[in-house]
Amino acid sequence: MIPELGNFSVMLALCLALAQGILPIAGTFNGNRRWMDVARPAAAGQFLFVSIAFGCLLYSFINNDFSLTYVASNSNSKLPVYYRIAGSWGGHEGSLLLWAEMLALWTFAVAALSKQLSDETVARVLGVMGLISVGFLCFLLFTSNPFERMLPGAPDGRDLNPLLQDFGMIIHPPLLYMGYVGFSVAFAFAIAALMGGQLDAAWARWSRPWTAVAWMFLTLGIFMGSFWAYYELGWGGWWFWDAVENASFMPWLVGTALMHSLAVTEKRGSFKNWTVLLAIIAFSLSLLGTFLVRSGVLTSVHAFATDPRRGLFILVFLAVVIGGSLTLYAWRAPKVGLGGRFALVSRESMLLVNNVLLLVAAGTVLLGTLYPLFLDALNLGKISVGPPYFEAVFVPLIIPVLVLLAVGPFVRWKEASVGDVALRLRWVALATLIIGGGAALAASTSMLATAGLIFAVWILLATASHLLQRLRHAPAGTSIFKRISSLPLSYWAMIIAHAGIGVFVVGVTLVKGLDIAKDVSMRVGDTTSAGGYTFRFTDLQEYTGPNYIAAKATFEVTKDGSKIATMEPEKRMYTVQQMPMTEAAIDRGFTRDLYVSLGESTNDGAWVVRVQHKPFVSWIWAGCLIMAFGGLLAASDRRYRVQARKRQQATAAAPINPANVTA
Repeated sequence: MIPELGNFSVMLALCLALAQGILPIAGTFNGNRRWMDVARPAAAGQFLFVSIAFGCLLYSFINNDFSLTYVASNSNSKLPVYYRIAGSWGGHEGSLLLWAEMLALWTFAVAALSKQLSDETVARVLGVMGLISVGFLCFLLFTSNPFERMLPGAPDGRDLNPLLQDFGMIIHPPLLYMGYVGFSVAFAFAIAALMGGQLDAAWARWSRPWTAVAWMFLTLGIFMGSFWAYYELGWGGWWFWDAVENASFMPWLVGTALMHSLAVTEKRGSFKNWTVLLAIIAFSLSLLGTFLVRSGVLTSVHAFATDPRRGLFILVFLAVVIGGSLTLYAWRAPKVGLGGRFALVSRESMLLVNNVLLLVAAGTVLLGTLYPLFLDALNLGKISVGPPYFEAVFVPLIIPVLVLLAVGPFVRWKEASVGDVALRLRWVALATLIIGGGAALAASTSMLATAGLIFAVWILLATASHLLQRLRHAPAGTSIFKRISSLPLSYWAMIIAHAGIGVFVVGVTLVKGLDIAKDVSMRVGDTTSAGGYTFRFTDLQEYTGPNYIAAKATFEVTKDGSKIATMEPEKRMYTVQQMPMTEAAIDRGFTRDLYVSLGESTNDGAWVVRVQHKPFVSWIWAGCLIMAFGGLLAASDRRYRVQARKRQQATAAAPINPANVTA
């Protein structure tokens, strides 16, 4: 009965999504307010029914309802309850329902928090999001129904993939999907603006907080996925340039460009065409990631579907969304114009170059991701494009981005002087060479690592210098607390996010340049060393977990005769799927991680052990968290909503004529 309720709820949600997508948009063309007013209640109803469906699926997992094919394929009676919950989105059908739930949540949030927008704008935005929901709910019902029964029911399930039986599975997909789906809001605002012909500062100001929230969630999702891979896969890697990792990274790059472009459109009235195009590309890349994961073209821990019908459905949906939006853009964008003019040396120019570089970087990742798939599809052979390509092509594009990231805030809007910028940055440049170069020499890093460290110090010092200059320009006699509190949240968001990038670059540079890894054969009583630390294999025990059996080793770690840590890596065998898994032991520190993992046992009773010393690896994830916090502050700035509301109220009385496009 519960699965049938879930299935019926999805059907009702689809009906409401159709009403939400068709009636409000039609109402904007014929001026029918009653049709436009359907948007908000339809969005609320759709969210309600998708949530009921998702709750029914959770109930089925928690209560081991193995009469559902999806539950039987992704759960087991021995699976702990929290992994059963995670199992509800651990396969193709459930993850698609999670996507639909996130999309319904974003739609409801827009409906609830945009009451100051005109009825026409709300109708168009929610209408576009409703049409996107129609596509995903149809995909869910007709090709990927998680409520499909199998009769008779299975006595037990096949278990969740052991790779996914981790805390990361509980939070990584929801965070990532919130970021993916969040760009649908920026996309919907862009399409609504093209429909209504109002690409003005108010449009950009309303789009900025939604884009910042989506970017924040996507940052957290990528961070969590990287961190999860680091400790779960057992060999200490944190980024593999896997095709589906790239599928999340590409919208992040374009989303970063979009946030900066929205700032220019809102403050200076420039980049109007460019900003709309970035919004379309960011969401299109999110949809492309969906195609890669669910079409069956990839073999990956991230990939779910193998049914070619599903791939064809998504490909058609992708073509309709991207093709339709680009057609509308080609039709309406030339009438909009680029907006305000600016000099070659100006903050607008810096941001434009930054955006182009980020877009080209995303393009290089896209090429490396899709090229092997095209060759395979055309029967021209199978190739693998790995880290050497991405590092050789991507890194040179990002280096000027890092330079501009530090310079941009010091450049004036509209027109600036090279001499003035150089004067303001002279001490930062000198300190960067001294501190960054000195640190690189002390660490004896490679040339590439030295350059990376110098760029990281450049970003951090320039960011700190700009903050100090802003604080110094406050009126005389103002307390430091008032000076700090008087700065807008959007400024703090920039400072913190840029600092996060600097911290991230420090981590990447030093762990890439100074990482030490050893694979050794060890028995109980043996010792080995890495990075100045001694690892002694002291014990080996077996124990039984809820759905696995494990061998747990104990290592005593010392440095200069002093005990540092006790580390206990495991080798597990999951009994249902008979799949071995490595559970690494990690001793975390501010400036280094110690990493020990068990490989396979040998015939003579020894174990293959990987021991690693990873300097500053935690700074990678600290940088991601700092960046995400900057995104949160950007979304929290009330000035976006207050000023956009004033501008919206100023233009609300004027009739919207699609033929008259604001230049």
